[in-house]
Amino acid sequence: MEASIGRRSSPTQPKWRKVAYGGMQPGFQDNHTDESFLEDMIMNASVVKRDLLKVMLDSVSISQYVCIVALVVLVWTYTLRSSFNENSLMLLDIILLGAGFFVFLLTAEMLSFDLLLSYVLKIFFFITGVYFLSPIYHTLTRSISSDSIWALTASLLVLHLFLHNYSGSTVKAPGALENPTFTSNISLNASIVASLLIASRLPSRLHVFAIVLFSLQVFLFAPLVSYCIKKCSFRLHLCFSFGLMAATLFFVYRLHGLLFVLLSGILVFVNLLGPYWLIRIQEYKFEINGPWDEAKLCFNITE
Repeated sequence: MEASIGRRSSPTQPKWRKVAYGGMQPGFQDNHTDESFLEDMIMNASVVKRDLLKVMLDSVSISQYVCIVALVVLVWTYTLRSSFNENSLMLLDIILLGAGFFVFLLTAEMLSFDLLLSYVLKIFFFITGVYFLSPIYHTLTRSISSDSIWALTASLLVLHLFLHNYSGSTVKAPGALENPTFTSNISLNASIVASLLIASRLPSRLHVFAIVLFSLQVFLFAPLVSYCIKKCSFRLHLCFSFGLMAATLFFVYRLHGLLFVLLSGILVFVNLLGPYWLIRIQEYKFEINGPWDEAKLCFNITE
C-alpha cells in the first residue's frame, strides 16, 4: 500500500523533445538523444548519378577550349618566328571578327537595329582603344628578360585554363541570367596579361596591335560564340568541336611532334579517361545527412 502511494506521489519523467532552441530539458543532458534521433538520417541524398556518355559529351567543351588556346599559342609562335607578318595578322583579325559576328547574328533570338548598332559601336571603340594603346604595349617589358617573359606567359595560360568557366561564357551572353563568375574574370585577366607579354616582344607597333586584337578577340569572344553555337544546336556544337580538335592536332603536328603527342594525351584524358575515372570513383562516394546538419535556405535571395 505504501509502495503504491509512493509511486503515485513520485513525479513522472518528462518526455524528451527534439528542439533546436529552448535550453536544457529537465532530467536530460544537453547532448542527450533517444532512439528516434537516427530515424531522419538519409544516405546519399544529394549524390548525383552520372552517366558516362553524358559526362563524355560535356567534356567536349573543355577539349574545345583547350584547342582554342593551343591555336592562339601557335599564332603567337609563328608571329615571333616572323612567319606571320602584320598584314597576315590583320587579315586573320578581320576574318575572325566577321565570322564571330556572323555566327552571333545567326544564333541571336531577339535582334533589333538598336542592339546591332550598340554592338557595332562597342567593337569600334574596342578596336580604337587597342590601336592607341599599342605603343605602350610595345615597350611594356623592355627591361625584362625573354626567359622571364616565356615562363610568366606559360604560367598565366595554365592559370587561365584552370580557372576558365567551361560551362558558360567569358562575357554575359544576351538572354543569360547569370553574370560571369569571379574566377572566370581572373582567368580572363590572366589571358590578357599573357597576350600583352607576348605582344611586347614583337618588332613593330602594327604587329603589336594585330596580335593584341587577335588575342582579345579569341579570349573574349570565342567562348561567347561557342556558347551561342551550343545553345542553338548541340549537334552543331559537337561537329564544330571535333573539327576544331582535328585542325588543332594537324597544325600542332606540323610544328613539333612532341607537342602533338602532349596535346593528344591531354585530349584523350579529358574526353575518355577523365569521365571514366569520375564514374568509377562515384561508386565510393558516401554522404550522410541528418538532423545534425545546418539549416539551408530553399530559395535564392535576389535583393
